[in-house]
Amino acid sequence: MQFTSEQRLDDGILEREFTLGEIPGILWTPASASAPSPLILLSPPPLGLRKTYPRLVARARHAAADGFATATIELPGSGDRPRWPAVEQARADLRRAMESGEPVSDEIVDALILPLVDKAVPEWQAALDALLSLPEIGGPVGYSGGVISIGIRLAVVEPRISAAGLFAGSLVPRSMFEEARQVTIPLHVLLQWDDEGNDRQAALDLFDAFGSKEKTLNANMGGHTGVPQFAGDAAAQFFTRHLK
Repeated sequence: MQFTSEQRLDDGILEREFTLGEIPGILWTPASASAPSPLILLSPPPLGLRKTYPRLVARARHAAADGFATATIELPGSGDRPRWPAVEQARADLRRAMESGEPVSDEIVDALILPLVDKAVPEWQAALDALLSLPEIGGPVGYSGGVISIGIRLAVVEPRISAAGLFAGSLVPRSMFEEARQVTIPLHVLLQWDDEGNDRQAALDLFDAFGSKEKTLNANMGGHTGVPQFAGDAAAQFFTRHLK
């Protein structure tokens, strides 16, 4: 991990950009931490860190106020990373199906999501290796947001993640439901009831499939970007309960 820039935000949070090989990322650490901070991995949507930075830094500020460090990395094929022709084609097929009102086929969902999961999860694990080697970062570790299938896979294969807050706002391949049954860590799942790009029943079926003994579904009225503030507060309370 190589830090490429740093700045103090107006509330004292230290923001450092870094690269991990060719993968860009950002680390935020609280202003006045007297001991190594627990870490929350902030997974972005596949739109690029620059485009989603305002939302990410808002989540980082909220977490820092509760004593957490947070970090994010650019997903494969997003931002300034090299384009991924197969996934770009799957995105085009998805847009075409949605614009024409056709059902989104399993083949499109698999082509869009599964390669991303296979590539992104090892990258997150490498980032976690590097982050936990820093003296200011300690465990336990949580995972928050992003493409829900990435969160499912990480929850299954990465024992250092103790709790996860998942956003039920992305398409999920059918094969991920079997992986969901293997998830055992505490979960807090956010569902926007009127999310125009999400299959509500599939999201409910996925929640039912999770094998965790402790799992909470926080469902609110509104579209994809209409998450109420109190829902964010509930997610913050979830991480405080399980990571501190």
